[in-house]
Amino acid sequence: MRGPLRFVTHGRRVQRLAVRHGWRPGARYTNLRDIRESRFRRRGFLDIHWQQYSLAKHLHAVQVSHPLMTVARDIIRACDLERVLNEAELLARYVPLVVVVPKDVRLADHLLTDIPAKFLLGYSVPSRYGGTLIPTGKFQRPVHLLGGRPDSQRRLAEQMPVFSFDCNRFTLDAAYGDFFDGETFRPLAGGGYERCLKLSLQNINALWTTYRPPRHPQLESLTTP
Repeated sequence: MRGPLRFVTHGRRVQRLAVRHGWRPGARYTNLRDIRESRFRRRGFLDIHWQQYSLAKHLHAVQVSHPLMTVARDIIRACDLERVLNEAELLARYVPLVVVVPKDVRLADHLLTDIPAKFLLGYSVPSRYGGTLIPTGKFQRPVHLLGGRPDSQRRLAEQMPVFSFDCNRFTLDAAYGDFFDGETFRPLAGGGYERCLKLSLQNINALWTTYRPPRHPQLESLTTP
């Protein structure tokens, strides 16, 4: 499938359908039951419990679930950069792709120099829950987009090199009978949760058919289906 790697963090019903559309499964490190390797051939994404983060639990989770990608805790303050990078180094012993998420605007001019190139940069897509305030133009190497609407994610790909993204928004709207039509969310005549999911996945995929994600020699061999 062309375009960036894509992940969804949800229950098995959603993940089975998403995998059939070329996506990969995801889970929080506090809940691994839906991404057991026995259920999914393609390795997925391990998210964190950012409000009550535990490095010990995170490390244990990556060792037992063997994800393709995980994310280190957000760098809320510039003074935490060294600590977070040390944690990311520990995670990288067990996970091929580790995402580092800079959020302090004081780091804006230091993303390329102070964050090792082996880590993907993480950009938290702005939403009512928050987001990254660092200008998009500062993200000049492979980026993982965290959350947000699918249309917002696609627009960001015109401003930064998107290597991968995770998206759960369409699962929330499907519960109310809405689907993503390629531009926005709208009600589906006749409704149907699974129909909404399927149409949303198809239309999100269509957004990325002409997009070429950034090349990264260190990662290419790891992301071959």
